[in-house]
This record gives sequence, structure tokens and C-alpha cells, in this order.
Amino acid sequence: MSMTKLMPDKELIKKVTELLFEELGYTNAIRFLSLPKEEKLESVKRHRNWQDSLDKEKFYDDVFPSA
Repeated sequence: MSMTKLMPDKELIKKVTELLFEELGYTNAIRFLSLPKEEKLESVKRHRNWQDSLDKEKFYDDVFPSA
């Protein structure tokens, strides 16, 4: 198994930023960096949404299969 050496955060940010500008150009790199981040759903709300979409009978059959 090979070990990967992680570069310091500052160096990583500098390198990635340089690559973005080089590959995408200034306008698209800035546009990419400015994209809104996906809003994280709070865990309880996410769990309640999952429960609301759940088919209770199918769930119980999957979890507690009859012999």
C-alpha cells in the first residue's frame, strides 16, 4: 500500500486556484468559485423527509423477513 503525502492547505489552495484560472480562464473560474453552495438539510429534517417517503409495510418486510 502506498502512502500519499498531503500538501499544506495554503499550497493546495494556491495550486488549485492556478489550475482553475489556467484551464477555465478568469471569467469561468470566478463564476465557478461564485456558484452557490448546496444547502445542507438538517439531519432531523432529512430523516423526517425519509420517513414520510417510506412504505412502512415494505420497510418492515425488508427488515424483518418472515421465515
